[in-house]
Formats: sequence, C-alpha cells, structure tokens
Amino acid sequence: MIDMIYETFNPKIHDVFKVAKLVYDVDYRTFDMLFKTPQKAIETIARDLPKRGLGDYLKVILNDDNEIIGVLMIYTADTSHKFYLKSPKLLIVDILDHFVLCDIEDDDLYLAEIAIDENLRGQGIGRKVVGDVINYAKSKNYKRVTIDADFRNKGAKSLYEKIGFKVFNKKRVKIAGFERGMSNMELIL
Repeated sequence: MIDMIYETFNPKIHDVFKVAKLVYDVDYRTFDMLFKTPQKAIETIARDLPKRGLGDYLKVILNDDNEIIGVLMIYTADTSHKFYLKSPKLLIVDILDHFVLCDIEDDDLYLAEIAIDENLRGQGIGRKVVGDVINYAKSKNYKRVTIDADFRNKGAKSLYEKIGFKVFNKKRVKIAGFERGMSNMELIL
C-alpha cells in the first residue's frame, strides 16, 4: 500500500490542472453534458479552483514522492461557503448538486468528493482514504459520516457498502433529457 500524505490544496504549490482533472473525474458525466470537451471542462475547473475559497476542505493526497495521487473534499454543517463569480456552467453543476447531494446535519462529516488517479485505481487506495476519513471523524466526535454514490457508479456504491455505509435516501433530478441521481449513504459512528 502506498503511504499517503494529506495536504490542504494550495494553488501556488500544487498542480491545479491535475487537481482539476481529478475533480472532473468525480462528475465527468455532468461536466461532459455542459462542456463541449473534457479539456474545456478541466480548464474551467482549473480557473475556478484558486477562487473557491475552500479553506481546509479540499485536500490533495500525495505519495512519498510528493506527487498528487488523489483529492478529497469534506464538509461539516458549519462549513461556510465563499460566494464568488464563477462560470455559468459551474454554477449549473452547483445547482444540480443542491438537488441530489446529502443534506449535512449537525455532527456529520460529509465526504463530498474523493478521486484517485486513474492509473492507481483498484489498488485499495480509495478504501484506505475512506477509512482515514472515518477515523478522523471518530477522533473529532462526529456522529455520522455521509457520502453520495451516483446511481450510475455501481463500483463506488459497492465499495461504500463493503466499508459499512448504508443508503438512507435517494435523490434524483431530471431536466429535459438529462437525469442525475444519487444514493445518499451514511455510516453511523
């Protein structure tokens, strides 16, 4: 297993395009619907990342050689969001997210995004990251960890179920020919 280091994302020192590619990978179907090409989506995300004001919530996952191997985004009920001018297409993604993602309750740690470099998938890294998040949540006395699994991503849902998460809600939004749905999942601590 690869040793991992979690660092708060800093656009001055971390590869913004690598992080943008990983953010794209989490929700590529929605980005592909809105942007003409994956490259356009990744470029737009890369321009947006330094403006997000993510504070301590976006982590890059580094290996021993200080290379980015993944990203992780976590939120709590008291997380404040910084409002800023963004691409209209990214605003649409935020609106769609509002309708399908977990509602964050007091005492929840919400694992909003997790993405592992595509060349490293299937090696247990995602499972290890989720385990680290659960251990962190326990150490901070959170009562529940929540996560979403896209209806179309059976592999993620299966992984989360093997770790112990259970579906507590399902949300779906349909607009014209586009449909997006999530299984909202929880692990009671």
